[in-house]
Amino acid sequence: MDRLKISGGKPLSGTIPISGAKNSALKLMAAALLTPEPVTLTNMPNLADTRFLSQLLSTLGVEVYWPKGDATCHLNAAELTSTIAPYEQVRKMRASFNVLGPLLARYGHATVSLPGGCAIGARPVDLHLKAFEAMGADLLVEQGYVKAAAIHGLKGAHIVFPFVSVGATEHAMLAATLANGETVLENAAREPEIADLADCLNSMGAQGSGAGPATITIEGVEKLHGTTHDVMADRIEAGTYAMVVAAAGGDVTLTNAPVAALSAVNHALRNAGIIVDADKDARTLRIQRNGSKLNAVNIDTAPHPGFPTDMQAQFMALMSLADGTSIIRENIFENRFMHAPELSRLGANISVRGHEAIVKGVDALKGAPVMATDLRASVSLVIAALAAQGETEVSRIYHLDRGFERLEQKLTAVGADVRRVSAEEE
Repeated sequence: MDRLKISGGKPLSGTIPISGAKNSALKLMAAALLTPEPVTLTNMPNLADTRFLSQLLSTLGVEVYWPKGDATCHLNAAELTSTIAPYEQVRKMRASFNVLGPLLARYGHATVSLPGGCAIGARPVDLHLKAFEAMGADLLVEQGYVKAAAIHGLKGAHIVFPFVSVGATEHAMLAATLANGETVLENAAREPEIADLADCLNSMGAQGSGAGPATITIEGVEKLHGTTHDVMADRIEAGTYAMVVAAAGGDVTLTNAPVAALSAVNHALRNAGIIVDADKDARTLRIQRNGSKLNAVNIDTAPHPGFPTDMQAQFMALMSLADGTSIIRENIFENRFMHAPELSRLGANISVRGHEAIVKGVDALKGAPVMATDLRASVSLVIAALAAQGETEVSRIYHLDRGFERLEQKLTAVGADVRRVSAEEE
């Protein structure tokens, strides 16, 4: 397996362009199943996850034209050859499960494997299935597959989510576009990716309103047409590179940054003593830290507009160098502190109690071999390594390839010493 070798202690300077959002792109790709007309997605991130989903869509019969390295993906689901999403493909990534709703809405039946993905807790799909049942679908979970049928089509429904779920909200939105009648989603997620999906669906002819507030209303239509849609910029990638600069020091400008979606992250960085110059109009975020000591900051992860769970590991890496003690509370996913022991190998002082991590800042981190456990945990190790003294080797970096496009190239362009090595090179 490939590994990253990182020599830390080098301040960074320059510009990093932000790619399209993985968490948005995956649901937008699934939306192409709702129409027989072509859907073109621009600003597409070239990632292991988006490529996995393109392979699954091809298995279903979608014509996919997406040359390697190209940021434009063309999808045409005119004539599907299957409504079965097999385990060997869905297990690679949770978001693959989101083909179920579009297939059920358009064809009236689908068989989709239960999902796999990162080991950060159970993350069940109960809310997804309850939403489809409320729309009149008959469901059977058997031998690891969800078999769904709505022979006479899905029907609009009033759905109240017992807790906020981004995945269930997006999945219900996809299915509701072709349901007969009005669907109302209460206690819906408010993440920026929800609004991006709504914009794309509406450009395809869907009749939706309210994406952003906690209540979303969708009036089903008979059919949707094709569209061209620009994937929103990745707020998690932007926040991650902001943490990189905050940890390593320097002066870096992030371009194509979704500034409005980063308010909670920017607030935490400023409290930590980082200079953050955000320009919504220019879509830039300038991060500066030149020798100043970091302040300890407490955070609680929460649904948007709160501090995102997908930035928790990165912020923990930053706080390991702060002056004082930080308390980080994870309120979204269980078992999402697996990076703490690996950060400790670099010299961080972290203790975990249930859903709380107590981080006592140290004067310096030192390079060591570490192992990635999931996508966001892996990049927290990169952040710590860039701030550490000496060399760090990060293994199992296939996690990084799932969510960060051209990571090494973007980091080396601003002065980081990062090198990918394979077993054959040793």
